[in-house]
Amino acid sequence: MNERPLSPFLVYRFMYTMVLSFAHRMTGVFMTVGALLLVYGLLALAGDAATFEQARVFFRHWAVQLLMLGLTVSFFFHLSNGVRHLFWDIGWGFEKHQARRSGWWVVISTLVLTVAALWMAVCGGRGV
Repeated sequence: MNERPLSPFLVYRFMYTMVLSFAHRMTGVFMTVGALLLVYGLLALAGDAATFEQARVFFRHWAVQLLMLGLTVSFFFHLSNGVRHLFWDIGWGFEKHQARRSGWWVVISTLVLTVAALWMAVCGGRGV
């Protein structure tokens, strides 16, 4: 009988592209929590003033704010990596050096988009 390892991580050399692949899946799952928070916020908005005030207090809690920061990072990572996968779907970027470079672009674009979103959330229309 052929002895085979139980899991690919026992065979393959670790690469950050593996982390990006795993993170893409995890951010998709994590954004389900964000969808539930969005539904809660929309229902509170459609409800009466007391329900809206309760939701406002909930969303102002530091733990929920931290969760929403994580959701923002997750959203932009998933978006950036999804664009990368769209390029793969049309056959671009399969070479090793291209895949590694696009992986770095995913990380960089995630950081830039997250910072831009936070800046717009904090500064709003007030300018710099």
